[in-house]
Amino acid sequence: MKAQWFASVADIGYERWQEAIGETSYPFAQYAFYQALEEHNCLGDGTGWYPEYLLVMEDDETPLAIAPTFLKTHSHGEFVFDWSWADAYQRYGYQYYPKRVWAVPYSPVTGPRLFTHIDPMGDSEEYVAIYAALAPVLTQANQERQFSSWHLLFCREHLAEHLGRSDEYLHRISCQFHWFNKGYQSMEDYFSHFSSRKRKSARKERDKIAQQGLHLERKLGSELTPEEVTFFYTCYQSTYGKRGQTGYLSEAFFQQLVKSMAEQILLVLAYKGDQPVGASWCFFDDHSLYGRYWGCIEEFDCLHFEACYYQGIEFCIEKGLQHFDPGTQGEHKIARGFEPVFSHSVHYIENPGFRDAIGNFCQEEAEAVRGYHQDTHELLPFKQA
Repeated sequence: MKAQWFASVADIGYERWQEAIGETSYPFAQYAFYQALEEHNCLGDGTGWYPEYLLVMEDDETPLAIAPTFLKTHSHGEFVFDWSWADAYQRYGYQYYPKRVWAVPYSPVTGPRLFTHIDPMGDSEEYVAIYAALAPVLTQANQERQFSSWHLLFCREHLAEHLGRSDEYLHRISCQFHWFNKGYQSMEDYFSHFSSRKRKSARKERDKIAQQGLHLERKLGSELTPEEVTFFYTCYQSTYGKRGQTGYLSEAFFQQLVKSMAEQILLVLAYKGDQPVGASWCFFDDHSLYGRYWGCIEEFDCLHFEACYYQGIEFCIEKGLQHFDPGTQGEHKIARGFEPVFSHSVHYIENPGFRDAIGNFCQEEAEAVRGYHQDTHELLPFKQA
C-alpha cells in the first residue's frame, strides 16, 4: 500500500473517492458531504478546520481507503473536549494548536473513521490492519510539522482498544445515549415495554403536542423545498443564538445536501396551524438514524422531545432501522428509552510529559464514566426482566 495527502475532495475527485469507499451507505463517508462542507465555508479559511484527506492506494494506485483528517487551530465542533489540555500547554509555555483530528467535522457520531470498500462496517482483521498502519503515518506527518498531537474521535470500541494496547496512544471513553430497535412493530408496541409509570409519562408528553395545537410532519430530502430548508436553518441558528453563539454550518451547506444527498436526509417540521415553529434535521443510512441539528422559533412544552426523539424513533420503527444516534450528551434522553453507551477516542500526544499526565487523566476519567454509565442504565424506563 501507499498513501497520499490531499487538501480537498476535488483534488481526489468523485470517482476515486467513491471507488475507495465502495457501496457503503454511511452518510458521513460520502463525497457529497465533504464537498458541501468545503464549498460552503464550513471548512478552510476562517473556520479553524483545514482538510488533509489521506488516500490509501494499492501499489498500482487503485483507491483502497480514505481517512478524513483535519488540521485544527481550536477545539470547536469536535465534542471530545480537550480545552483543559490546551490550557495546560499554554500555562507551561507550549503550543497545543495546531493539532490534527481524525474525525467527521461537527458530528459526534460513532462509526468508521477509515472509509473503505474492503469492509464498510470496519469489522475485519484486514480493516484493523490498515487502520493500525495509518496511525504511524499520522504521527510522522505531525512530527515533520511539529504538531502537538493527533486525535481519533468517535471510533469503534475494538479499534480504540487495538491502538490503546500501545503505550504510544491514549484510549479515552465518554458516554452517550443511543436507541436500539428490538423488533418493535409500532410506537404503541415500543411503549408497551415501558414500566406503567414511564409509559404514562411518555404518552402524556406526546399528547401535549396536540393539546398545544401542534402537529409534526416528516419529510425526506427529496420532498423539501428551498423555503423549508431556509426555515430549518433559522431554527438551527436560533439554538446557538440563545447561547450568544453562531452555528458552525452555513445555509448553503444544507441547501446543497438536499440536492446531493436527498435520500439520506430526514427533516421533521413542527407546525402550529399552518405556521412552522420548529425543525429537526437527521441523516440516515441502511442501518441507523443520526440526529444532528434542531431548533425552534417559539417555545412549546415537550416539542423538543417530540421533534428530536419520538419522531426519530417512529421513523426507525417504520423503516426498520436498528439504531438511532441522537447526538452527544443529554440525560433527558434516558426517559425516552435511549440507553447509555460508551464512545471512544484515541489520542497521540507528542510530548512525553504531557502524554503521561493526560494518560493519567484519561484513566481517572474512565472510572468516573463507567460509574456514570452504570448509574444511568438503572434509570431506563423499560420493565425489569
